[in-house]
Amino acid sequence: MNPWLGWALAALFVALAWQGYGWQGLLFALSAIVFWLLLQFNRSVRVMKNASHAPVGHVGSAVMLNARLRPGMTLLQVITLTKSLGRKLDAAGEAWAWEDESGSRVELHFVGGKLTRFTLVRPDPPEPPPPDA
Repeated sequence: MNPWLGWALAALFVALAWQGYGWQGLLFALSAIVFWLLLQFNRSVRVMKNASHAPVGHVGSAVMLNARLRPGMTLLQVITLTKSLGRKLDAAGEAWAWEDESGSRVELHFVGGKLTRFTLVRPDPPEPPPPDA
C-alpha cells in the first residue's frame, strides 16, 4: 500500500471518529492506528528473527526463488520468501543477491523499496574431460 494513502485513510478515520463521537472517538481512532502500527512492526521483527538463523545470502533453490518473484515486491516480502538476509551487491543498498548450493544465484534490484528487476545467474557447466587417445 502507498504510505500516503495509508496516512490519508488514518487521518480520515481520526476526523470521522472525532466528528461522530467526540474525544472518545478520537481516542478510539488513535488506539486503532497505534495497534495497526504495532502489528506491522511485529511482522517485521518476526521476519528478521526468522532470517537471522540462516546464512547471509543463502537460499535452498535459486531457480525456485526466481519463479516466485514478482516486480513490485518489497524487500521484506523477499526476505519472507528466502528466510535469509540477502548479500548486498552495491553500496547504495538497492541490489541484493541470494545463492544456492549449486552456485546459481538470483540478483535483485530495488528502486524506491520495490523490486524492479531480477536475474537468475547460473554457473558455467564444467567442461567434459578430453577423450583418451
